[in-house]
Amino acid sequence: MTTSAFIYLQATPAQGSPNIMTGLLPLILVFVVFYFFMIRPQMRKQKELTNYRNAIAKGDRIITTGGIYGKVVEVAANIVTVEIANDVKIRVDKNAILKDQSDAAARQ
Repeated sequence: MTTSAFIYLQATPAQGSPNIMTGLLPLILVFVVFYFFMIRPQMRKQKELTNYRNAIAKGDRIITTGGIYGKVVEVAANIVTVEIANDVKIRVDKNAILKDQSDAAARQ
């Protein structure tokens, strides 16, 4: 009895061979959605930040990644000298600079 029950419980083969695209279509769709909603906006934001860092000039108001607000006094290759108070200047790497939120609000 067990052999006949085992035979009946086996799945019947599909009528046609399954298309490989049918199996991959959901995976491709998830990747496309993930790209357009997560990867592409992040790349755009990173490119915008890089362009901003390259365009920093003397007199610009900035904010560092550490939350220090200041005014650019001098720009070297990768180092920016920032005045954070009267006669208080610090040197900051360009990669540690974010857009100043007050400047972003004023431009809009």
